[in-house]
Amino acid sequence: MNDAPKGLVFNIQKFSLHDGPGIRTIVFLKGCPLACIWCSNPEGRSKNIELMQTCERCIGTDECDRCLAVCLDESLHVGDDGNVVVDRSRCDGCGDCAYVCPPRALEVSGRWVSVGEVLRTVEEDDAFYARSGGGLTVSGGEPLAQGAFVRALLEAARGRGIDTAIETSGLCNWKTLKEVARLADRIYFDIKCLDPEKHERGTGVSNKKILDNFRKLRTELPEAEVFVRTPVIPGFNDSREDIAAIVAFIEAAGGAASYELLAYHGFGEPKYPKLGRHYPLSHLAPLSPLQIQELKGVAMQLSEARAAV
Repeated sequence: MNDAPKGLVFNIQKFSLHDGPGIRTIVFLKGCPLACIWCSNPEGRSKNIELMQTCERCIGTDECDRCLAVCLDESLHVGDDGNVVVDRSRCDGCGDCAYVCPPRALEVSGRWVSVGEVLRTVEEDDAFYARSGGGLTVSGGEPLAQGAFVRALLEAARGRGIDTAIETSGLCNWKTLKEVARLADRIYFDIKCLDPEKHERGTGVSNKKILDNFRKLRTELPEAEVFVRTPVIPGFNDSREDIAAIVAFIEAAGGAASYELLAYHGFGEPKYPKLGRHYPLSHLAPLSPLQIQELKGVAMQLSEARAAV
């Protein structure tokens, strides 16, 4: 009997130049305890396989009814316009309808994979990693929600000499974070907001455990290479005071290899209707490059001032 853990992924992105040094393969795992209102990967929130529907691709049941014929849980029906409608309260994510949909109006988000399957995909680009200093980055969702799989994946990657990075919201079991931090070459840790009430409004959760985990990470594993990032969301955490509070917290906790501000974008908005969800920030304009540079300047000035004291 094989008890090796499997992971539920929703994407494996090759040739990425972000989320770690060099050319990287990013493995996106499903499941996240946060509900950030700006989330660009909404298909990564649920810990279950989901059906995504691109309505404009559907050619209508007058031309094709293959999906209706194979749906055993009766989660599909015909709408007033003749196109297929998904009843997500009944859908079990089996994917049978997606497999028979010619225009790919129905697609499955999520598939179970083994460590070996992931590494075979990752190792296809070994030559690029060697030349660029790249490797494997595990992201999500919140990857540490699938802690056993991530540990097994990082252990296997380390054994094969693959550079590894992990992205985390920090909202996870401390033991899991500690074990993974010892295996990964670097950790990208999101700190979104220090104000607890504001944090809960924007993410649906308290930031207490996140901040506690960061403190423990810097105290108990000071040798770990930790990079802190903040997604800067207009109207949520884009003030000088917000950034100053985060910088002060990082330094009081033991510092970080670097601190990066990530400008808000709405690139994930088209995914929401495919999941039957509403994107709450559809009319939100991103900050200008100048505004982002000003906030970066605030962070840099504060860091330099404290270093000089």
